[in-house]
Amino acid sequence: MEFSNPIVIWSCIGIVLMLAEIILPGGIVILLGAACLVVALALGVGVVEGIVQSLTLWFIVSMVLLLLCRQLTQKLVGGDSHVGNTDEEFDIYNQLATVKQDIGPAQQTGRIEFQGSEWSALGDGSVILAGTQVRIICRDNIALVVEPIEESVEHVKK
Repeated sequence: MEFSNPIVIWSCIGIVLMLAEIILPGGIVILLGAACLVVALALGVGVVEGIVQSLTLWFIVSMVLLLLCRQLTQKLVGGDSHVGNTDEEFDIYNQLATVKQDIGPAQQTGRIEFQGSEWSALGDGSVILAGTQVRIICRDNIALVVEPIEESVEHVKK
């Protein structure tokens, strides 16, 4: 058996790609390997000759298999199709933080501790004292906009 034979090369590539599906699950690599085996069969029958025709056939068969069989392989193989939250603004909204440096009055920034680090913070226009628990409303550039939690406001007033 000669390893420079295009039929053997396409067959080996197809088998390697199909086995690679074990490591790279998702149903795509196995279809690319199946397209290689189709090219090897076409070379063996004599339908195509040469590298250009082989690559063209492989590309066409790969596209057809991917378009026709992707749903089937996705069901059989599975894979992670969960898309998480891509907007970090939603993750910080309504979270609690502690004021480290007084915020306010008006647009005077202070500092809060949130998720283990300190952030610049703006208030609602009133003075928010250090130690007060606040709720994050939104973000304004690099500063977080906060409002005091009602229990903390009552505790500070006493």
